[in-house]
Amino acid sequence: MTNLNMTGSRPGAARVVTRWLFRDLRTPLSALVLVVIVGCSLLAPWIAPYDPTAQNYMAILEPASSTYLLGTDDLGRDIFSRLVYGASASIYASFLAVGVAAILGIPVGLIAGYVGGRLDAVISRIIDTFLSFPSIVLAIAVTGVLGIGLTNAMISVGIVFAPQLARLVRARTLVLRQELYVDAARCFGATTSRILLRHVLPNAIQPVLVQMTLLMAVALLAEASLSFLGLGMQPPDSSWGSMLARAYLYIEMEPAQMYAPGLAILATALAFNSLGESLREALDPTARE
Repeated sequence: MTNLNMTGSRPGAARVVTRWLFRDLRTPLSALVLVVIVGCSLLAPWIAPYDPTAQNYMAILEPASSTYLLGTDDLGRDIFSRLVYGASASIYASFLAVGVAAILGIPVGLIAGYVGGRLDAVISRIIDTFLSFPSIVLAIAVTGVLGIGLTNAMISVGIVFAPQLARLVRARTLVLRQELYVDAARCFGATTSRILLRHVLPNAIQPVLVQMTLLMAVALLAEASLSFLGLGMQPPDSSWGSMLARAYLYIEMEPAQMYAPGLAILATALAFNSLGESLREALDPTARE
């Protein structure tokens, strides 16, 4: 019998999400870390004690103190304020890169897997070509074409991520197009777009959601790498990657400057990875009781 609640309907989405969040301690802790980081990015003007771009040449490379919680950088800017404001840039970069990858990769994978034939062969060869290049090298090349800046850099990262999602969706679509409910929809005269959107995509999206969650962590590290190379966030605005790049120049004089942005990147990446792994386990039918 179908598991129904008292009203005769299936368990609601809120109940499913709650069950997933509290299935073990790792998931709520990861979610809490991300909520705190997103909250800091949204409330940065009220949390940060100083203007993140304000320079104070009388307080250059100051250590942590009651005045400057995490010290100051080589221009006398408050590291804590820059860290809080940099959270919004880093989170924005992750969502932008994964969003671009989903917009580009999911439709391509659906079409290639459903249509098959020569079109599938051509798309597969293009995907293999993109995947054969090192990701960071390809991202740098695309950034050079689009132009320097955080948005362009993360669009380039999204373009690099898109083949991974396309290949995953294509593999799922190749299996799902053989299902009886797809044949039934086709016999009843459903259009290709309706079959893909109503029958194939909802059943192929689970592993894609897991991969997107894991890619959020990779996108965060890619933003840090590109900003470290000067291709991402441009001064005087801050991101965690640009803070690392600036702190690296004075690592021998004040190595503590690197701790705050480095640990922020580490904690956020671990939270994304932990949520992705938890989501994978929750959606895996072989792991369910």
